[in-house]
Amino acid sequence: MNVFTWMNDQLLRMQWLSDLVTSGVQAVGLDPASRIGGSVQFFVYDVIKIFILLSVLIFVISYVQSYFPPERTRRILGGRSGIGANFLGALLGTITPFCSCSSIPLFIGFTAAGLPLGVTFSFLISSPLVDMASVILLASIFSWPIALAFVGVGLLVAIIGGTIIGKLGMEDQVAAFVRNVPVTDAEETLTKGERVAFARDQVMDIVRKVWPYVLIGVGIGAAIHNWVPAETISALLGQDKWWAVPVAVLVGIPMYADIFGTLPIAEALVGKGVGLGTVLAFMMAVTALSLPSLIMLKRVVKLPLLATFTGVVTVGILTIGFTFNAITHWFI
Repeated sequence: MNVFTWMNDQLLRMQWLSDLVTSGVQAVGLDPASRIGGSVQFFVYDVIKIFILLSVLIFVISYVQSYFPPERTRRILGGRSGIGANFLGALLGTITPFCSCSSIPLFIGFTAAGLPLGVTFSFLISSPLVDMASVILLASIFSWPIALAFVGVGLLVAIIGGTIIGKLGMEDQVAAFVRNVPVTDAEETLTKGERVAFARDQVMDIVRKVWPYVLIGVGIGAAIHNWVPAETISALLGQDKWWAVPVAVLVGIPMYADIFGTLPIAEALVGKGVGLGTVLAFMMAVTALSLPSLIMLKRVVKLPLLATFTGVVTVGILTIGFTFNAITHWFI
């Protein structure tokens, strides 16, 4: 346990980095306990920590993902049906470190290849919601029980959502052009060097896409953490407020950010006493129901299917938010 605690504190939470940044803030004449000094310390520490972890994790996960190109993933899912297929689709979605918009081309390819609609939606929901990099980052900020709980509820939303959509028989609600997209069975065999190059390119590509959202997210988190009184946050989103979870979902939907950009905001909100369920609902809404991804999805599915997808995922997120708030209120 001592070794695990040390690894968690020094490798994930990077306590050494926090101490180093704190010393740097003091060296330039700022007090880390003051609002300005605390904001600078929060911002610098979180930005550096997130980018270090993000780069390492995306490299490792992308290297593993190189063994699962779309063609192989399609073959793994092909020929399966029922809730087991939805579970497998959701599970495979966790190894694709992409935002919801990046997952849509894969969704088109799977649908064109004839995979069950419910399975492809399980993949579409879980891919931006639960990837291994975000789970480890979540553990670095909160704890492993919270990170694992997030994985569990994310997969649950993906499995149940995909199952419901599959049972409704809405295959005719997919845009006609999607069915005509050419699908190849070719699967390229990469060398070790090519896999390393692929992983490196993925790191550069994803960091290039998410860095503005990380900076914005950390900036908002620093402001909430050091400038917004806890009483104000509690009055708006306190655990005893029934509207906290719906408001968090409504606030999250218009935003477009990877989970990496929402984590610093979540960290600051929890620090101000916002319920864990409310924070999880906000993070899920941003990653699974962002307005840009819904607009892109509207190009490949018809309005009834889009409305069904949005409604099912929204109900799932709200249920999880209320449940987590109730559990933490009763037992913690």
